[in-house]
Amino acid sequence: MSKRILLFTALSIFLFSCSNKENNTDTDTLIASKNLASIKAKRAELQTQITKLDEAIASLDTKVEEALVSVTTVKDTVFSHYLEVQGNVETKENLIIYPQFSGILTSLNVVAGQKVSKGQLLGMIDDGGLSQQLAQAQSQLALAKTTFERQKRLWDQKIGSEIQFLQAQTNMVSQQKMVSQIKAQLAKTRIVAPFSGVIDETLIERGQVVAPGQGLMRIVNLNNMYVSTSVPENYIGKLKVGTSVDVYLTSLDKNYSGKIRQVANNINPNNRTFTIEVSVPNKENLLRPNQVAKLRIVDYTAKNAIVVPTNVVQEDGGKNKFVFIVTNTKGTTGIAKKVLVELGQSSNNVTEILSGLSADDIIVTEGVNTISDGMKLNF
Repeated sequence: MSKRILLFTALSIFLFSCSNKENNTDTDTLIASKNLASIKAKRAELQTQITKLDEAIASLDTKVEEALVSVTTVKDTVFSHYLEVQGNVETKENLIIYPQFSGILTSLNVVAGQKVSKGQLLGMIDDGGLSQQLAQAQSQLALAKTTFERQKRLWDQKIGSEIQFLQAQTNMVSQQKMVSQIKAQLAKTRIVAPFSGVIDETLIERGQVVAPGQGLMRIVNLNNMYVSTSVPENYIGKLKVGTSVDVYLTSLDKNYSGKIRQVANNINPNNRTFTIEVSVPNKENLLRPNQVAKLRIVDYTAKNAIVVPTNVVQEDGGKNKFVFIVTNTKGTTGIAKKVLVELGQSSNNVTEILSGLSADDIIVTEGVNTISDGMKLNF
């Protein structure tokens, strides 16, 4: 329609221009001739042309009152609002193994990158003679146990004194405790895996002297990964354990589907936030601790919602929100009508309309800034 109007206007101007040149030539000739009858006839001819041009301009003005727009029909749909926050990938099974005993590292059974199982022997520390002490204590325990058993049989037969029986019993119990203590000390010379995972790095070499507080190796389990993030306190009633979360890993350019597994009960007084943990599957073994993740958490869902593109919502001088709908539709034409609306939440470039619109209403989506209430529309 706009192209036709422009073409017609250009053609009219061209014809008028050409006619104007011819008329100027004729007029000059008539004036020079001083023929009054011819001059009056020419004047009447020009007046007729002016009238026709005025009518053409009026017709164009009528067309200008119409606007070419794009429209769409509103439908019921499911609307979801997302909370978007940033978090870090973490795992609770990521630690450095420290020795509990001082001595020379006599064996180191693993290398970086090796998978290990819970309880697997990773290395040994020289026990400094504890093995011999244990053997001696076990021999003394065996003797104390034999003495106690004999003394008990005699005491059961009312032979001997009670003090002899009690001394034998006390000696046996004392030796049992000593053996247990030495075994506990010897167990500290064994470096074992606290959980199944991968040896991420080794921090010492075999033959070095080690002591408590000195890191030996790092072990990481990538099967129990999660994302930790802080959320503003006004969402405390909206986020629950089991809520679905879309997790986007920027470093991998991959999306994961996770679920909230823990919601903190404490509000941080410094920034008024609380912490949540989102479990994330790591089937491809690509997640690593401290990776940056972007979370999209559904905190509001409305069924049978009316939504419109956010950019079609306008505001008038009275701070009222409104959209244009099409009424009196006939084919591809209609009349613009300004409708005040009450807005809900916005997400993904669409806005929920709480009141003012109904399903099957036709709204203007393109050209909203060029129309006004009551204008005729073409779409």
